Amino acid sequence: MENIRKATPADVSRIAEILIFTKRTHCRAIFCNDIVSFGEMQVCPLAKKLLETPDALKNIWVYDDAFVKGVLALEDRWIRELYVDPFFRNQGIGSALIEYAVAQMKCSRLWVLEKNTRAIDFYLSHGFLRMGERKLEEGTAEYVIRMER
Repeated sequence: MENIRKATPADVSRIAEILIFTKRTHCRAIFCNDIVSFGEMQVCPLAKKLLETPDALKNIWVYDDAFVKGVLALEDRWIRELYVDPFFRNQGIGSALIEYAVAQMKCSRLWVLEKNTRAIDFYLSHGFLRMGERKLEEGTAEYVIRMER
């Protein structure tokens, strides 16, 4: 867990890049909305928002080994977001981030898009279970499911 640290303003461009590109990669097929994926979701505005919003980085950790390769956002013992740059998948970065969230930050709950089977399988492989609860993802017609470890 030596490569995981609290995010700083110097990380904002990589955080924004990872969030935008990974969400496009994983969620475009689910939401089927290119207006959002390529119009509304942009790296520079997100980076600017992160820099200008007080406390925006307060609950964000990064996986950094020479440069930021993954992002973990937590909130009140919930895993809010966990993304790894697509170029660095399958290198144990996501596993390190999830184990950090559980072991160090005592986070054991999350919501995940019901149709994001890759993410669900990842969480299942790390001891999370489906809790049988689902709800609409705010502002969309898609559902998220609750998982806990």
